[in-house]
Amino acid sequence: MKELIDKLIKVEKDISDEKGQFLLFALFLREDAPNLWDLMIAANWVEKNKAESLKYISAYLNKNLKPDELINLSRIVLIDSDNPALGAIHKAIHIEHGSAEIKDSNFFGLKIKHAHLITSKREKTPNKGIE
Repeated sequence: MKELIDKLIKVEKDISDEKGQFLLFALFLREDAPNLWDLMIAANWVEKNKAESLKYISAYLNKNLKPDELINLSRIVLIDSDNPALGAIHKAIHIEHGSAEIKDSNFFGLKIKHAHLITSKREKTPNKGIE
């Protein structure tokens, strides 16, 4: 699993360098889907065109992961940046281009047996007020 996480860290970093930052890039192992991981993604650039973003991310994964690594992924879930559950994840973990684990939690109304967060960060907003 460590090799897959390391590859996904590189994929996340490369895509964010090219397309823009991720607010969430994480693998979730749902309690009801043993051995199949969901790739959870939130990014403002994704929301501009979800179908194209999904195609781009899928192609990038296919190019950078081996077939036996790809079969561990059940689906790619695109999350809107204004989803309230995203804030709960950001409060729990703040990380960028790394790896943090969470076990036995509940996010997005799903019971999560295990999660690997590669990036979980709030959107940067411009400073307002005193300069």
